[in-house]
Amino acid sequence: MGGAPAGPAGTGKTETTKDLGKAIGMMVYVFNCSEQMDFRSCGNIYKGLAQTGAWGCFDEFNRITVEVLSVVATQVKSVLDSIKAKKKTCVLLGDEVNLISTVGMFITMNPGYAGRAELPENLKALFRPCAMVVPDFELICEINLIAEGFQSARILARKFITLYSLCKELLSKQDHYDWGLRAIKSLLVVAGSLKRSDRNRPEDQVLMRALRDFNTPKIVTEDTSIFMGLIGDLFPALDVPRKRNLDFEKTVRQAALDLKLQPEDNFILKVVQLVELLEVRHSVFIIGLAGTGKSEVWKTLYKAYSNMKLKPYFNDIEPKAVTNDELFGVISATTREWVD
Repeated sequence: MGGAPAGPAGTGKTETTKDLGKAIGMMVYVFNCSEQMDFRSCGNIYKGLAQTGAWGCFDEFNRITVEVLSVVATQVKSVLDSIKAKKKTCVLLGDEVNLISTVGMFITMNPGYAGRAELPENLKALFRPCAMVVPDFELICEINLIAEGFQSARILARKFITLYSLCKELLSKQDHYDWGLRAIKSLLVVAGSLKRSDRNRPEDQVLMRALRDFNTPKIVTEDTSIFMGLIGDLFPALDVPRKRNLDFEKTVRQAALDLKLQPEDNFILKVVQLVELLEVRHSVFIIGLAGTGKSEVWKTLYKAYSNMKLKPYFNDIEPKAVTNDELFGVISATTREWVD
């Protein structure tokens, strides 16, 4: 039987499966499931897993539509029945394929999210359920800080998690706020790189700078005073200046003037914050009300990069003018290949 860990986001469902595979020397492939997966694409994955004997971890499995899940159940059952009967082959999508008995299938689920299907009973019976609870963030934070080279990791981890739990409770509820494990992990990586770039600075100052400078951009105006107050309470009498690149700020000012804009300090700061975020994030949302200069921020950065001869490139897409499939890609019905 495969395992079916279920629990809220950031509880380590996928990581636990990967760690189990690592511990017993199994190759684990992770597949992100979506509504576009049909029984053929699932069947092709099962064929590959059966022939290699590797494990497959199907992330967010209950995003697949119910009609597809009931067919998937028969495919999984075919593999499991063949293993029980100690056969060397099994039948998938009408083809007889070789079967290596070490094959394992794991599914992870986020119960109760919008757009998630309830698993059919015949599928539930094929996987061993496993409930996951929210882990001890403080311990995870402490271990990560030690890995990043911090000496006083225990005290700093306590301060870090206290700040994030207070932010969750005291700040307004915004769609783009995230105080979960993934946000903690990415900020710890930033703190580690700051520490390595400035080895002589005390550790509490390094962490305070990371927490302040990489959270401030996403905090809405009415929450800023609360957030800065929390930072001040947790790191009393610490006033660490921002890490500034004055030459770059000068270039941004010139770029703003080239675009016939007023190079106000707040606007220049937003452009600099965008650069800082792009260094640690794969994608960045620029959020704000109409007329707050969202487009001008990235256009100014584009102009600054052009002035610096860095050859930047942008592509303007109007999401209302293209379909979801054009925007995100789709599995072609004829070739079963991904098209984008």
